[in-house]
Amino acid sequence: MSSITPAKTVLVTGAAGGIGAGLVEALAEAGWMVLGSDHPSTPPSNHVRQRCQAWISADLAALSRHPHQLETFQVAVLSAVENGKLMAVVHNAAVQYLGSFEQLGSVEWHETLEVNLMAPVTISRALLPQLKRHRGSIVHIGSIHSQLTKPGFTAYATSKAALAGLTRAMAVELGDSVRVNAIEPAAIATPMLEAGFADTPVLKAQLEAFHPTGAIGSPEDVARAVLFLLDPANTFLNGCVLPLGGGIHSRLYDPA
Repeated sequence: MSSITPAKTVLVTGAAGGIGAGLVEALAEAGWMVLGSDHPSTPPSNHVRQRCQAWISADLAALSRHPHQLETFQVAVLSAVENGKLMAVVHNAAVQYLGSFEQLGSVEWHETLEVNLMAPVTISRALLPQLKRHRGSIVHIGSIHSQLTKPGFTAYATSKAALAGLTRAMAVELGDSVRVNAIEPAAIATPMLEAGFADTPVLKAQLEAFHPTGAIGSPEDVARAVLFLLDPANTFLNGCVLPLGGGIHSRLYDPA
C-alpha cells in the first residue's frame, strides 16, 4: 500500500461508534489526519478523540433541512484541515430503526433517509470543491441489507440500496475528479452487537456459522477495506460496491 503523508486529511462520520472507532484508529495509524464527527449525544471515547485531529459534533439529519447548520459544519471541517489537503470522506454514520413496514412511521422513515442517504449527498456536495482540487475519494459504508435483507429492516434496507445506487451514479457523474466507492458489510462484531449476544452465546455461534468463513467480521476488517479503497494509487477503482460478508452473499439457504 502506498505511503500516506500526514498532510492528507479524511473526514469520518459516525466516528464514535464501533465501526467508526475502528476506522479512526486504522486511518490515524496509516498516517491520515482524521476529522471525526458524530451526533452531539454520542461523544467519542477519550482514545478516539485523541486519535482525531479535530472533533466536529453534528446532527446529520438536520444538515439537508437547515442550510445554516450545513454551512457551520462545512466551515468547521475546512477550518480543521489547516494546511493539509481534504483528500477523503468516509460516510459511516447511520441510523437503524427496526419494525415492520406497517409499524414504521414517517418520522422513522425520514430520519433514516436523512442520515443514511441525504447526509452523504449533502456533505459530499459541500466538500466537493476541496475533494476535486486534490483528486480525492469518497467511501460510503453501506450494508448487506442493500441486497439481502429480512423482515423488520425495510427503512434501513431501502436507504442502503439507495446508497449503493448513489455510489455508482456519483462515480459516473464525477469521472476522474473524485473516486466514489462503497463497502457493504455483513455482521460486524461491534460493541453493540457483542452486547446484544451477551446472554445468548449459542445464537452468536449460529450467526458465525451462517457465514462460510465461520466467523463474523470485525471493525478492523472494514477499516482495511476502506484503506484499500482510499489508496490514491488505486486510480482505476471507481464505482465499486464491495461486498464484505465472509462469503454469505454467495450462500443459498433452502429447506433441503
